[in-house]
Amino acid sequence: MCFVYIIQNPRGKYYIGYTQDIEDRLKRHNRNCSGLTKNKGIWKLVYKENFSDKKNTIKRENYIKNQKSKRFIEGLISYRGVEE
Repeated sequence: MCFVYIIQNPRGKYYIGYTQDIEDRLKRHNRNCSGLTKNKGIWKLVYKENFSDKKNTIKRENYIKNQKSKRFIEGLISYRGVEE
């Protein structure tokens, strides 16, 4: 199982990524182990999508990133958010 995820910091910035272990990945973001999210505050998971294979996961991640739109990202979050 793979995930596309979106995390948000206290300043309202978003980061989009993919992983196979979403809990571990979020911990690493918050331990300042990732360059783009380092020293930007505590990140929280606001969106995730499940995929059965890595290829489609990366495709979806790139699609979301290529939108280059905060409005698009916030639309995804408000529509689906984090499925519990």
